[in-house]
Amino acid sequence: MGDGNTFTTPDPPHRSDSSSGSSDEDRDIHAPVPARPKYHSRKSSGTIIVPRDSRDSSDSGPVEMRFAPNDVRSMSPRRTSRDLEIMGREAREELHRHAKALQESLLMIFHRIEAVKEEHDKLDSNNKFLQKYIGDLMSTSKITSTTTRGRK
Repeated sequence: MGDGNTFTTPDPPHRSDSSSGSSDEDRDIHAPVPARPKYHSRKSSGTIIVPRDSRDSSDSGPVEMRFAPNDVRSMSPRRTSRDLEIMGREAREELHRHAKALQESLLMIFHRIEAVKEEHDKLDSNNKFLQKYIGDLMSTSKITSTTTRGRK
């Protein structure tokens, strides 16, 4: 115990049916720490700042940089305005199709609601008719039962 070089393996986690956990169990569980590549193996992405006197004033456009084929920066997609226009058109068409599908779905739901309302109204009127009919039968039954008792 006095030796700092002694390592102990933690006990395997055991199942506890109690709702409270101990803090010792929480310390045994560790998430893996992502390893970062060593500094000397990473390549600099270069400076963004360009001194004014480094280029001619006639060339004021963006600086074209050439990267090796296996460099990550060369794998980034470069989109032209035509590509962006096509992507925008496709996105608008997809949104239009989606909106149309939603409208059709909403219309179908509306028609279903109307059909259910009509069915409800029909059943409600039939229910009222049956209640009135049963009430009339009950009153007729009471009248006939009192007249037959009176004759006996």
